[in-house]
Amino acid sequence: MSITVRAATDFEGVRVLVGPKNPDANVCWCLSHRVPSKVNSSLQGPERGEFVRRMCESDLPPGVLAYDGDEPVGWAGVAPRADTQFARSRKIPVIDDLPVWTVWCFRVRPGHRGKRILDLLLEGAVEFARERGAPAIEGYPVDNRGAKVDQTMAFVGFRSMFERAGFHKAADTESVSGGFPRVLMRRDLR
Repeated sequence: MSITVRAATDFEGVRVLVGPKNPDANVCWCLSHRVPSKVNSSLQGPERGEFVRRMCESDLPPGVLAYDGDEPVGWAGVAPRADTQFARSRKIPVIDDLPVWTVWCFRVRPGHRGKRILDLLLEGAVEFARERGAPAIEGYPVDNRGAKVDQTMAFVGFRSMFERAGFHKAADTESVSGGFPRVLMRRDLR
């Protein structure tokens, strides 16, 4: 297995990982945390995909993709926190005025799970943020203490994977995913 992680400039790769099977569907595309709720709710059906296509072509792609050879197998959403819904969250605190970046969503395609792709995606997100001048990066994973997490709620990541990547717990949050508390994990990049 030779997994590489790079900026999500490949719209087709992003579509495979977070796009709907039906292009007319009004599903996430990993936009619900990334853009203001008014923008998110205004994008309908194919407009959602076109919005993401433009993000992939911009100076700030919407995240990173993991590839096994030429096959896209994983996704992580990453951006400056100020550009996400987390900047206005009532449940996840802003702990200081540092212009941190955030990584909030992970997805690994079935058939590729259990291969540490999440760890590679997180490290790729860190490098993506570092290359763009981020002084620090945060994530808000579940603190599941080794208990099984429902796959649909595991998109936020796990505290243990953030710790393996050099993050430390910076704060508790009032947010919960899959019945588990989420914690604010941070890694300084300076």
